Amino acid sequence: MLGVMPKRSGKDVNQIAHAMVEMIASGDIPPNLPTTPDGKNPFAVALGRRGGLKGGRARAAGMTAKQRSESAKKAAQARWRKTNIEK
Repeated sequence: MLGVMPKRSGKDVNQIAHAMVEMIASGDIPPNLPTTPDGKNPFAVALGRRGGLKGGRARAAGMTAKQRSESAKKAAQARWRKTNIEK
């Protein structure tokens, strides 16, 4: 069947965003979200960690051996440059 559009939810993204802003502004949603001891949002921390754990491995998998070598050399130079500046 060509030309058939998939069913969509009842609301547009902008309508959903507007409803969320209205709920926050009216105080229906508690303003204090859970945080870690250092004040970070645990959901954001988990998401960042999730991406970070697979990011480098996925990037390396898409590179040739020569590209990986060049990237490693560049990273090593940056690390050494950083320690020389701090001394």
